Amino acid sequence: MIGSLRGRLMRKRATEVLIETNGVGYEVHVAINNELPGEGNEVFLYIHTHVREDALQLYGFMRDEERLLFSRLISVSGIGPRIALATLSGLSVERFAAAIEGEDVAMLSRIPGIGKKTAQRLILELKGKLPSIVPAKDTQYEDALSALLTLGYKKADIVTTLDVLNKRGIKDIETLIREALKYLSEGATGTSDN
Repeated sequence: MIGSLRGRLMRKRATEVLIETNGVGYEVHVAINNELPGEGNEVFLYIHTHVREDALQLYGFMRDEERLLFSRLISVSGIGPRIALATLSGLSVERFAAAIEGEDVAMLSRIPGIGKKTAQRLILELKGKLPSIVPAKDTQYEDALSALLTLGYKKADIVTTLDVLNKRGIKDIETLIREALKYLSEGATGTSDN
């Protein structure tokens, strides 16, 4: 099984890339919201190798937590690689875990290919089984999460916001909360329940 790939990114499409390693090109399916570098640059991906009778497909992820969640998702009855990849295209690992733990059927149902019944099955089969996937956050993250929860924001929206700010390298608790409030008040996370 292929567990990871490091090589030159030769072609980049919305949901598929071509990575050349030692003269061999590997076609890898990726989530739409991936943060891959431009073509011609070196890239490293964690790989899930999916074997079927008629095909061997590679699915690539920037973070090992995404690969682990993908593996958990396809173990759920009725969830194939296409829907699992759509899930990771629409939600971060942290936001998905928050939706599962919070039993947020509405949020899960917004993912293409997942209806209300499938969302309920995901909750039933995955609730309590995702903490080992979600990376531990530092105390500033936990303090900011707690403060924003007391202000009445939804946990799933807070987790997504803090994940974005964490990727920007914001660690100071005051700056983290101030930027999170700005982000949440602008509705950047799509908090409306249409």
